Parts: sequence; structure tokens; C-alpha cells
Amino acid sequence: MTWLQRIAIDQVPPLPWRNGGGSTRELFTWPGGSAPWQLRISLADITQDGPFSAFDGVDRWFAVLQGAGVRLALPGGVQTLDAGSPPLQFDGAAAPGCWLVDGPTRDLNLMVQRGAGQAGLLAAAPRQPWVHGAPLRGLLTTTPVQLQIDDTPPCSVGAWTLALAGAASGKRWTITTPGDSLPTGQRACWLAFTPNR
Repeated sequence: MTWLQRIAIDQVPPLPWRNGGGSTRELFTWPGGSAPWQLRISLADITQDGPFSAFDGVDRWFAVLQGAGVRLALPGGVQTLDAGSPPLQFDGAAAPGCWLVDGPTRDLNLMVQRGAGQAGLLAAAPRQPWVHGAPLRGLLTTTPVQLQIDDTPPCSVGAWTLALAGAASGKRWTITTPGDSLPTGQRACWLAFTPNR
């Protein structure tokens, strides 16, 4: 049976970075408990220029949720990202230098230990159904939406909330908003994870 968990971002305490350049809210880890994480979903507030931390052996996805954006120095060159850019995947060991375009940003991070499973992060849009084979799926939204899974009644997901569901393989997810569009400056993202057996 599909379950749905909602995690309000403002209920998760921020932890400062060691380099003082920002803070991170760890929203979800798998498998949880005292075991080292294999999957990690977090939200970062970046307040000044500086390098990312290195995560050796980790595949990482990154999306700007709020603010003017960032410039990341990656092995393939400098990438400029803002809230309209597709999520970026890169090797967590790269630890790119980061420069703020124009002030602080709030950003979504999805990280998976290499070999733990397959993951994905992509932009979500109202009235565009999302079907995926991953058993663990999620939605992070910066604005209130209605989330419908298959033909069940829609449920409300508040602004700045992560909604996660298990046993979600193959189900049709759809979000709706008034006017069938995301308000200017707002964003929603789909997340998926399939653990290796």
C-alpha cells in the first residue's frame, strides 16, 4: 500500500556548514536509523561564495529553488543555474566552487551512494502526469499544490514541503495549482529512488 509522508522544511533545524558559507536541512535519509545513509535529500541555504563539500563515491543532483542562482565550477566547465534551470547531476567528489549570482539561494540536493540504487530529480509542472518505476518517490514544492496519485482523491501539499511515498512504483502522479501553472518564482520537483536488491 502506498503511504505518504509530508515533511515541512521549516520544522527541520538547519545545521551550519563547517566553512560558514551556508546551512543544510537534512529532510530524509534512507535506510534511516543508525545506519549510514545510502540516499539523502536535503535543502541548502547558500549565503556566500565558496566550494561545495566533497562526497566521494556519491552521485549528486542539484536544483536551485529560490534566489537569482549560482555558478558552479565543474570539470566540464562553469555551469550557471537558476530556479528555471533543469536539475544538474554531477559526481559528488567534484566539490565545485560556487559563486552566487546575486545574493543567497535556497537549493535542493539529492545524493545517492554509488551502487546503492538508481535515483532521479526533475522539474514538475501542473497537469503533466509523472509515471515512474521507482518504489520511493517524492515531490518537493515551494508553493501549495494538490497532489493526486492515480485516481485517489487529491491531497494538499503545503509550500516548502517534501512529500514522500513508498510502494509507489508505476503510479501516476499529478500536481494541480490554481490557474494550472506555478506562480512566478516558485518551483516543484519530482524525486525518485530505486534501491539495488
